[in-house]
Amino acid sequence: MDSLTQIVLGAACGELTLGRKIGNKAMLFGAIGGTIPDLDVFIGKLLFNNEIDITAFHRGFMHSFLFAFLFTPIIALVVYKFYNTYKRKHQTNYKDWLLLFFFSILTHPILDSFTPYGTQLFTPISNYRVAFNTIAVVDPIYTIPFLICLIIVMFYKRNHPKRVKFTKIGLFLSSAYLIITCVNKLYVNSVFTSTLEQKQINVLRYQSQPTLFNNLLWYAVAETNTDYYAGYYSILDSKTTFSNWHKIEKSTAGINLLNRDITTLKWFSNNYFKIEKSKKDNSYIYTDLRYPFIDPENKNSALFKFKLYKDGARWNIKQDFDRLPNQDQTNAFFERIKGN
Repeated sequence: MDSLTQIVLGAACGELTLGRKIGNKAMLFGAIGGTIPDLDVFIGKLLFNNEIDITAFHRGFMHSFLFAFLFTPIIALVVYKFYNTYKRKHQTNYKDWLLLFFFSILTHPILDSFTPYGTQLFTPISNYRVAFNTIAVVDPIYTIPFLICLIIVMFYKRNHPKRVKFTKIGLFLSSAYLIITCVNKLYVNSVFTSTLEQKQINVLRYQSQPTLFNNLLWYAVAETNTDYYAGYYSILDSKTTFSNWHKIEKSTAGINLLNRDITTLKWFSNNYFKIEKSKKDNSYIYTDLRYPFIDPENKNSALFKFKLYKDGARWNIKQDFDRLPNQDQTNAFFERIKGN
């Protein structure tokens, strides 16, 4: 999920494990722990000079269970040695820091796995990308109440019982909301499969996910032998059926799909993709069809598009900023959340 959410979750882990001993500093160190897995964004840029490799590296090893188990003892020992000096000597012990960083680091990829992006929890054993697709990568309903609770906590002294109380309230609210998103997904999947049956569309597979910033408007895409079918459903809709229906013809623009870079892109988008020849130059447009369109009425308004181009002997990608949504498309998106 977004950085703020992971900071909040990490801070809560810090408070519950070490808050009674070091107060607000526990939340600070927990927030740092909750941020560590996402440092792979910067490390990837240092290790690779190809955006496809960088994209594949994100939410990889540093988001795995193995990383949490291997890295936690190291950072816990380093912080313990530096923190327990002078007046702070004997204030904390190694186990305290071990628990703080273990929970703040481990909860990061677990929460990420509920989003559509995909998280490689089992690297290096498997590169399978876990994605439960129940919550958007940015959802203020999850984050804001949690954040408010932690802000309240900061104003109490470290031994005050209300610190733990409000931290647990924040965790309860966010966890309860996460459970609600799972229930919503089960319901939306039933609506989508029912809609497919009504339209007599036989599909090979499908997936659904909420749109950005909310858990009311959902997007789903289904694959057949020749096409993709995508549609929208808001839990506030008057009819129990998907609408804004789009048929998207499969297209690879003649590109060799066995190429290593293209194979990586296909893996990244869970094989929900479309490749089109650009009308501007000799490049291509790669669309990740897992993600919804900004304007539900316009299948060409997909936000998750890349410019795919030759970079020496390899393929490379970059964000196509010319295709970012305009104000009308953004307004249409928020109107669709309200239902029809």
